[in-house]
Amino acid sequence: MTIRAAKILQECDAIIGYTVYVDLVREHFAEKEFFTTPMTQEVRRCEMAFEMAEQGKTTAMICSGDAGVYGMAGLILGMQEAHPETEVEIVPGVTAALSGAAVLGAPLIHDFAVISLSDLLTPWEQIAERLEAAAQADFCICLYNPSSKKRYDYLRKACDIILKKRKPETVCGYVSRIGREGEAFRVCSLEELREAQVDMFTTVFIGNSRTKQVQERMVTPRGYRNE
Repeated sequence: MTIRAAKILQECDAIIGYTVYVDLVREHFAEKEFFTTPMTQEVRRCEMAFEMAEQGKTTAMICSGDAGVYGMAGLILGMQEAHPETEVEIVPGVTAALSGAAVLGAPLIHDFAVISLSDLLTPWEQIAERLEAAAQADFCICLYNPSSKKRYDYLRKACDIILKKRKPETVCGYVSRIGREGEAFRVCSLEELREAQVDMFTTVFIGNSRTKQVQERMVTPRGYRNE
């Protein structure tokens, strides 16, 4: 998290979030009031935040990474109209595309696209179109939510789409449990990535046509030295 985010959490009265995310910060702010909801109860979570605020409590709604990237910022701002007396401030964080890229090296130095493979809120057909367009345009591609128990083959499906536009030896990588205990990463080819075992706590990086492996890291040249 950013220094600003840590300061906000230190100064607030209550912290609300998805159970997994609250558990990550609970020990650091033990004196706070904590409220949680499970996955798929995002609307209720935002309602709880407004309820706490209307009781006079400075309330922090926490997300993983950045609230504006696959987070709760859009939902809670959309609900603010029903709570005009409540002030809402969006505090920036560090999304997995950036923190994961730092672990792998420098894969996102040039233009890149971020795409979630979760079809819970977006139809797979639309995700497939976005993957194909990003591959066609030679973007570096960062994939969120690459696999789950119900979507065990989605990364393979994504790689198959990208392989229509990229060479099998395209440099790729993935990072699991970014910034948490057990963090691990691997640099591999696109063909090898197709067979990788990943989960919802993994972020995947697919290089563009110029991305290369430098020792154990991914590097996408931008052209400073005409690499």
